[in-house]
Amino acid sequence: MRASFGRPGGSAQVQWRRLRAAEWVAWTRTLPWRAAATLGIAVSGTVLGRLAAPRLGLVVGALAAIAVGWGLRFRPSPDAIAWRRGAAGERRTARLLSPLERQGWAVLHDLAVPGSRANLDHLVIGPGGVFVVDSKQYRGRLQLDPSGRLWHGRYPLAPALRAVEFEADRAAQILADPQVVVPIVAVHGAQVPWGKMVTQCVPVVSARRLPSMLRALPGVLGPERVAAVAHQARIRFRAAA
Repeated sequence: MRASFGRPGGSAQVQWRRLRAAEWVAWTRTLPWRAAATLGIAVSGTVLGRLAAPRLGLVVGALAAIAVGWGLRFRPSPDAIAWRRGAAGERRTARLLSPLERQGWAVLHDLAVPGSRANLDHLVIGPGGVFVVDSKQYRGRLQLDPSGRLWHGRYPLAPALRAVEFEADRAAQILADPQVVVPIVAVHGAQVPWGKMVTQCVPVVSARRLPSMLRALPGVLGPERVAAVAHQARIRFRAAA
């Protein structure tokens, strides 16, 4: 059952493009002083190079200008890069979930949550139930502390877990369906302890293991119910992007 909706990574991609465009505009406003600085360094380098070795003056000046120009080049901010990585993670999750659509599942992407600024990365509806999947792109590995809290380096994942739990609760209210909507965090890049785990009542799973985990769930929805819930979702949600 194919029920794709929205665009995988759409809202994150839009945020990345908007932020990058704003930063580019701000950067272009500084071009006059950047050009002046590069030219000044080139002239200084040429003069100093000629003092040291007359034949190498222009070479030294050119190399100095290249070095300064490279240092003053446009570079997206860490926030913009994070949005770009987030969009890439959402697209990877979408590709992993796509085969489920041939096995009786409906997969909808990038849905705006009515009455909220939040959006659902993926809403997955199938024999195993209804799930809100939040894609995360991390580096390194995730670690549990002695109290059972999950961390990525120095950063606790509690806010991300609360966010996806909120999104699942809102999805359940919007769908007005008796079935529980389960939140899931799908992690790309970083290692998840034991490959999958549950912390703060939210399953956290390595993204590549997500499809097999969903397939292995006991059936709770029949084909007609899956189609009905998917139809309801398409009506009540809109594409975030």
